[in-house]
Amino acid sequence: MNDNTDGFEYPDEAGYPDGAGFLSETQHALIDEVQAPQPETTGIDFFVVNNEAEGSYQAVSGDTLIGGITYERSGDVVTLIATSVFPEFRHQGVASELIRRVLDTIRAEGARVTIGCPVVRTFLRKHPEYAELVA
Repeated sequence: MNDNTDGFEYPDEAGYPDGAGFLSETQHALIDEVQAPQPETTGIDFFVVNNEAEGSYQAVSGDTLIGGITYERSGDVVTLIATSVFPEFRHQGVASELIRRVLDTIRAEGARVTIGCPVVRTFLRKHPEYAELVA
């Protein structure tokens, strides 16, 4: 890992074709979270809402937005762009569970995914049971 003022270099996780790219501290934290051993359940009870107007799957706990995954859809292919979890909800399994639920939703729709998000890409490397979803 090479530190710089813009973030952290993770060429493999970033997935850039030229092998170079930088992640923000937020992306770095979420990648670390999805690579960590996962608890049986998340520390936070939440549900996922597909906000089609905004192009995001939103994680909501009670009436509080705690995170989300932005996306673009083209036919039956969903491009997952970016994952976010607000800092106060991190390290409780939210990122992994959010990604899992979104991928399960996409699978149930009979759609496929392309990955633009390094956090989702890292999750997929750890969870080959979702490999068939990748277009």
